[in-house]
Amino acid sequence: MTIKLIIPFILFSLSTVVFGQEQLVEGRVIDAQTNQPMPGATILIKGTTTGTTTDFDGNFSMATSSNDILLVSYLGYITTEVNASTEMLIIYLEAESNELDEVVLIGYGTQNKRSVTGAVSTVSAESIEELNPIKLEQALQGTVSGVNISSQSGSPGAGINIRIRGISTNGNASPTVIIDGYQGDLGVLNPSDIESITVLKDAQAAIYGTIGANGVVLVTTKSGKKNMPVQVDINASYSLQETARTLPLLNAYEYGILLNEAFTNANRFPPVSNVSSLGEGTNWQQEIFDQAPILSNNFTLTGGSENISYSFGGSILDQEGIIGQQKSGFDRKTLRSNLQIDLSSKLSLTTAITYTNIGRKTINETGLGSVLFNAVNMPPIYSPFDEDGDYTLAPTNLGIEIINPLAQIDNTYNDYVLNKLNGTIGFAYKVLDNLQLTTRIGFNSSYSRGKTFSKEINYGGKVFDITRSQVDQNRINDNDYTYDMFANYDFKIGQNHSFKTTLGMTVFKTFGSGLFATGYDIPNNDWAFADISLADGLAEQKTTGSYTYDQRRLSYFGRVQYDYKEKLLVSALLRRDTSTKFGPNKRIAYFPSFTAGYLLSEESFLQDSSSVDLLKVRVSYGMMGNDLIGDFLYTATLGGEAMYVFNDELVAGRAVGVLPNPNVGWEASEQFDIGIDANFFKNKLSLTADYFIKKTNDLLIEYIPVSGILGTNAPGAGSPTVNAGGVENKGVEFFVSYKDTFWEKLKFNFSYNFTQLENRVTSVNNQVGYIEGGSFGVGQLPPSRMTVGQPIGVFYGYQTDGIFQTQSEISLHPSQLKLGAEAKPGDFRFVDLNGDNIIDDKDRTYLGSPIPDYTMGLNLGFSYGNFEFSTYAFASIGNEIVRNYERANTHVNRLHNTILRWRGEGTSDTHPRLTTRSTSNRVFSDYYVEDGSFLRVQNIQIGYNLSSSFIEKQGIEKLRFYLSANNLLTLTNYTGFDPTTNNGQPIGNGIDYGTYPTAKTYLLGMNIKF
Repeated sequence: MTIKLIIPFILFSLSTVVFGQEQLVEGRVIDAQTNQPMPGATILIKGTTTGTTTDFDGNFSMATSSNDILLVSYLGYITTEVNASTEMLIIYLEAESNELDEVVLIGYGTQNKRSVTGAVSTVSAESIEELNPIKLEQALQGTVSGVNISSQSGSPGAGINIRIRGISTNGNASPTVIIDGYQGDLGVLNPSDIESITVLKDAQAAIYGTIGANGVVLVTTKSGKKNMPVQVDINASYSLQETARTLPLLNAYEYGILLNEAFTNANRFPPVSNVSSLGEGTNWQQEIFDQAPILSNNFTLTGGSENISYSFGGSILDQEGIIGQQKSGFDRKTLRSNLQIDLSSKLSLTTAITYTNIGRKTINETGLGSVLFNAVNMPPIYSPFDEDGDYTLAPTNLGIEIINPLAQIDNTYNDYVLNKLNGTIGFAYKVLDNLQLTTRIGFNSSYSRGKTFSKEINYGGKVFDITRSQVDQNRINDNDYTYDMFANYDFKIGQNHSFKTTLGMTVFKTFGSGLFATGYDIPNNDWAFADISLADGLAEQKTTGSYTYDQRRLSYFGRVQYDYKEKLLVSALLRRDTSTKFGPNKRIAYFPSFTAGYLLSEESFLQDSSSVDLLKVRVSYGMMGNDLIGDFLYTATLGGEAMYVFNDELVAGRAVGVLPNPNVGWEASEQFDIGIDANFFKNKLSLTADYFIKKTNDLLIEYIPVSGILGTNAPGAGSPTVNAGGVENKGVEFFVSYKDTFWEKLKFNFSYNFTQLENRVTSVNNQVGYIEGGSFGVGQLPPSRMTVGQPIGVFYGYQTDGIFQTQSEISLHPSQLKLGAEAKPGDFRFVDLNGDNIIDDKDRTYLGSPIPDYTMGLNLGFSYGNFEFSTYAFASIGNEIVRNYERANTHVNRLHNTILRWRGEGTSDTHPRLTTRSTSNRVFSDYYVEDGSFLRVQNIQIGYNLSSSFIEKQGIEKLRFYLSANNLLTLTNYTGFDPTTNNGQPIGNGIDYGTYPTAKTYLLGMNIKF
């Protein structure tokens, strides 16, 4: 080789060493948020036009130098630089901050977030996953301003109340739920199947007319994407539950001392002879509370091709109760299918179908006679079992309501099974590029069966004694369908005027039937034989009952949305509803609404701002209705009893029941909202604030007094229901969120929402001016009212002014005899509010409201490398709760604060004396009303993602383990089990009857994606 050839070869070799060796680089591009491969991503060598794109599975390969820098990009994602020195690359792309371009559901259409002119809040799949709720409704607690969630009970599968911007009616205040376009039920959904939840809180809900007054919750289930490779997602978890709280009760020693004192104060012989030998005794709360597991498994398969996208899911949930375990268990199984097919370039088919199977067993969980009521009141001096190993019978001196709670659980037998198929099937036809026709049918079909067995049993002379075994069974079939047909037409006039129009109709029908039967004398007195067909009682003693119903609604609606230069936004709509729920005089109603927004950020003085991304003011006004009322109130029905004489014999018959009101109509809600939306610093900081007024008129009030000549006092008869009430809710909402990435690997997010609410009754036109509800103790006046000028459901009772210390104080005070007994030193001093020198029911007053003044939610989250952390907290401030789980009986157990009772002059001015004699201390007063404010840490979760290099070798895209704690800590001054339980009744709400508490839950879970 000549010197001329050697020198160039050496120089080339040196350049290879200096500038990098040529190599083949392979890699894969993945969406950092979803962990899905990204077909079509572009990979370029920096500073050149040399490059390639990823295939269907997100893979690529190309020749590079080891010193090359690769630029990886995809539309809508942040371009990432990687070094080509590694022969196998896994590249994660982060989506650009495009929050303002997110699509928001608004009913029969969508808008991007920038253009929304109403008060709308959303909850993402990520938030639902972090909260990991058993029931979907729980994901709204603390995550959405203006929305308050409460459980009717902490037992597995118990109902959950949703209230949007306060309580607007004395009837059913639940919002309308729309799932993938059809009217549905949140309670049957698997939270892992949900893509997003959208809440319409103001006049924008008027597009739903007569069902929009209580707000609208729009749910979107998960679906696939076109050209998406098959992805399998499995989420499995095991949870352990325990009670979050027990009540501080007297132990046996303390109980004996106080029981003897009560007898001594009444000049009676003390019943407990050797108090010192009693010790701790039986802790009945420990006896009934158990640790209980939850098993949850979820499976999702998602994918798509050029013309088809799909998502299939299945889940199994099995939850035992912390009281009674399987006796209060809940299980849910779901199957879901979402399918989207392009049948042609213009016609597409969309289906979303869900099957749910629910099983539930329940114990007596609230009110007098509940398991907790018995556990709280059962004295600690008694053992759970007697010498023969049988359940100890509660003695007769405890009254006729209190029994051994363990025996009560063991002798509880019931079963409930629900099978429900629901979904939607729709077609969309693109007539023109800017005109689309949509037609779809949504449906719900459910079949449930329930059975309760009452075993022949003797509890020792109690009201729960059963002398004859009995079985009650039912079969219920509920159906409805919604048929929608609407058109969306978009057009522009010139360059600056854009219009979106929607015109359509909806037909809704709900129908069903129920069958009930009761039989007696069950063979072997055994649950295994509890069936109507086997009941040995005489055939004529078997009772049956049934019902059918059929209601329909026809609606037409139109909406126009106007956009001027993408800064002035106006929307106007009108809906016309016709419903068979109302009489011919009130069958048709019109619901208009108007919303507008102005984007100040599009003005010249802000358009080029580097810090302001969005600044929008908006206003809305509209009318909505509520048809969640009884059926056939406008017509006479045979609901009464009557006896007729035929052939000189008395024959039982039917008579007209409650008097009809042909002018009964739906409740109308008038809503006004003014708000502001702002985003700053490349959408890292977001702010939303709203002031709202919601006036609900024409509330339905039952039993309006009429002339007795009409026979309203006959068996089964009653006065008519009339639109005669009104309620106003007004308040302020605020939401702020911040998210950012620090030091490349540390990601941080924060959100806080705040709601201030004022609820006030504006009219009750029923002659007396109020409606009563709820209950307290036995035989007392109702403790709750709906009355003008007060919050709905305000507590109404006696006001105390300390405790009488001496007889001379009693002599100078008005008589309290009408409350049940003359006062003695150590009894409550009640205030003579009307000044007539007599304490009676005319001296009752308002004692507090069950509706909180403020609610707020806080979310914190961060991730660093493979570690993730999130926490959610919720607070409710300003509401009161009535303590009503104590029995007015000398021998029952008591709260530990009874130790602070009055024992003589000057010993106590807060807790009354103990005695076996009659007193007025148990009448409903402010002594039993407590502050129900609380702060709850409702979720803490820590997660870890295994390194990609390891799991990729196993053919796994994502493998994540996580630990979670729900209901971990509740800070409250309330002395009961749970400050969050709520029976859902607007009048009678906030009264704690010893309700089954919400459990504290510890969870270990795993999420794996292929």
